[in-house]
Amino acid sequence: MTACKLSVNINKIATLRNARGGTIPNVVKAAIDIERFGAEGITVHPRPDERHIRFRDVYELKECVTTEFNIEGYPSEGFLKLVESVKPHQVTLVPDSPDVLTSNAGWNAIREQAFLKNVIERLKQKCLRVSLFMDTDLKQIDAAATTGTDRIELYTERYASGYEKSAQQAIADYQKAASHASTLNMGVNAGHDLNLNNLNYFIKNIPQVIEVSIGHALISDALYFGLQNTVQMYKHQIKSARE
Repeated sequence: MTACKLSVNINKIATLRNARGGTIPNVVKAAIDIERFGAEGITVHPRPDERHIRFRDVYELKECVTTEFNIEGYPSEGFLKLVESVKPHQVTLVPDSPDVLTSNAGWNAIREQAFLKNVIERLKQKCLRVSLFMDTDLKQIDAAATTGTDRIELYTERYASGYEKSAQQAIADYQKAASHASTLNMGVNAGHDLNLNNLNYFIKNIPQVIEVSIGHALISDALYFGLQNTVQMYKHQIKSARE
């Protein structure tokens, strides 16, 4: 089976730093350590108010991240200028408004098709790989394919919330969506509320997934298990799912 990469979202580390001010915990050191502990990528989601990751952090991380650097965000002019300057390996476009607490829906690629096409064409001119944050609606995935995006990232909150009640039922739409995206020649990423309890089942049953982005659960688990051990625990869940 194809390998699946773990990209660790370090926003929560920045949130902890910002709560006190100063540089503790150090976001750059955390990223370097997370890579050293086995993660294949670092994800950040800078927002306009810089309430966690700051724009300065993004430039500093660019200088030290040696695996895959993924920058998420709403494609405002400020965000686009940032990623065009930093040139990460991947840009994940999300439809967040500036005041949203966390990402809570995928793109309406039917309604926003012209806008997304223009943004993606602009990013492709800088040779940037693009992923669109998407729900499992197959018509929306069809529309995403027409925008020129390289990948989609499946928004997995609904899977995570339904997993304990019925894992099979919770994953069914995601299996269909991932398979459909693959037939349209788009890579499939996934993220949001994936954790040590539900990750293995998701990866095992959706072979098209090539990357998961996990932040809140992983950093929370690290409070109990330690950062190095936690990264390796998540890696084990992914590896065992694909064996």
